[in-house]
Amino acid sequence: MTKLRIGVQLHPQHTTYESFATAVQQVEALGVDSIWNWDHFFPLYGEPNGPHFEGWTLLTAMAMLTKRAEIGCLVTCNSYRNASLLTHMAKTVDHISNGRLILGIGAGWFERDYEEFGYDFGTAGSRLRDLGETLPIIKQRMAQEDPPPVRNPIPILIGGGGEKVTLKLTAQYADLWNGFGPPETWQHKNNVLNDWCEKVGRDPAEIERTVHLEDKVDSASLDAFAEAGATHFIVGLTDPWNYQLIEKLLTWRDSVG
Repeated sequence: MTKLRIGVQLHPQHTTYESFATAVQQVEALGVDSIWNWDHFFPLYGEPNGPHFEGWTLLTAMAMLTKRAEIGCLVTCNSYRNASLLTHMAKTVDHISNGRLILGIGAGWFERDYEEFGYDFGTAGSRLRDLGETLPIIKQRMAQEDPPPVRNPIPILIGGGGEKVTLKLTAQYADLWNGFGPPETWQHKNNVLNDWCEKVGRDPAEIERTVHLEDKVDSASLDAFAEAGATHFIVGLTDPWNYQLIEKLLTWRDSVG
């Protein structure tokens, strides 16, 4: 049986750096397998103009604050950084973390980020086309980096459930896929990804299947996701951080894994 893994996405909004840093250290001490932030410039919920921190700068701190857990941005918005620059950044954080970075990436969706920071929002189609152009550049640039990544190549996670484009790109380029529930929806998307793997000649077993969970989750839904094929369960938390939920998830992991 594939080993099950638990991750936590700590939302870098409505918090202080000191609180966020403490949470990073605490969840690693509890035993999570991965720790994530997100790539936005403003809060996604609550007071829209409240405190917020930038994702990739924060990843450097997360690398320094941890020793064991993998870290990543769930997910990087492809629109905000040149593909070669992003690869160079990822290689740097990979070295800082001694090979624990996962390069999470997606097409982008939060219009306010684009408008207030001066990026062209375009359309869903244009953003997906841009992502499709970026992924091979990342692969090529990563092979040219000096020094090369510690974990070479750095694993790529693609987030999203678009069946015509996103899941095809996942089959072509990703090492991990992140989708959403409920379990029956996630399972359908997972099956579509398997179909794309067959079409592009990729072994579906090469792609780790992750699921993003709400902060209210029970063992029945966890069991359902596992039955559907998920092996990496990532729950989102906001400050004040619900460490008891993490403990419950880890207990479930250890009882079934």
